[in-house]
Amino acid sequence: MIDVASLVAIDVHVHAEISASGHPSLPDDLREGAAAYFGAGHRMPAVHEIAAYYRERHMVAVVFTVDAEAATSHPPISNEEIAVAAAEHADVLIPFASIDPARGPAGAREARRLVQDFAVRGFKFHPNLQGFFPNDPSAYPLYEVIQELGLPAIFHTGQTGIGAQLRGGGGVRLKYSNPMLLDDVAVDFPDLRIVMAHPSFPWQDEALAVATHKPNVYIDLSGWSPKYFPPQLIRYANTLLKDKVLFGSDYPLLTPDRWLADFETLEIKPDVRPRILKLNAMKLLGIA
Repeated sequence: MIDVASLVAIDVHVHAEISASGHPSLPDDLREGAAAYFGAGHRMPAVHEIAAYYRERHMVAVVFTVDAEAATSHPPISNEEIAVAAAEHADVLIPFASIDPARGPAGAREARRLVQDFAVRGFKFHPNLQGFFPNDPSAYPLYEVIQELGLPAIFHTGQTGIGAQLRGGGGVRLKYSNPMLLDDVAVDFPDLRIVMAHPSFPWQDEALAVATHKPNVYIDLSGWSPKYFPPQLIRYANTLLKDKVLFGSDYPLLTPDRWLADFETLEIKPDVRPRILKLNAMKLLGIA
């Protein structure tokens, strides 16, 4: 149902932050801290509002929440709710699911059910918020299912705005988000398509090394205004990684309008720009 001919861009990193009943995706302290860190307002659009926002801009959005209940004691937004809403707006929304690796084998079974019964198209992990090392074998049964089903998985990498400036960082530990940890996952699951989210400060070079070395690893550019991208990231995006770098905003914390305006000022080769904005994501997501 996606109108490829008129498609401006595919945003591979959009957060569903509130349910239809008003339940937020994060505890209040973490949510308010993230909004302050990004300089964003406190308004959290529902999934139907996200669809209208992206339809107006002739864009497609990959939308997901984060299940971090084990670490935060805060129930997540329902994956099923997001998937059902995305199905109602299939021209602009692609649903990903989030399953806390702490759920073990039950989480792996849940992943299979969400794909089979709700047409989920990928999965999102946030190691900092979920409190796990991506290469911990306890998460491997979940990865096995995702790889078997041929779907991509997005992993937060680098520093996070969640917990930033809160006392003790809100209990969020940065050590879990070193992209080098995903090198093990890429070796152990060579057919699992891994997306390392964000410029991976302070491990940008590590992320570039993993993405250039492992053919199944990609980078999304969400969470940062392009004007702050480190020069080596721009250089690799223009050359060795031109087919593996993806547009992502981190909406609603960073809007695609802001991201795209700043992206226009970067020295990106004319043939690379459409790859980053949509062509690479179309290939990754199987959009014809």
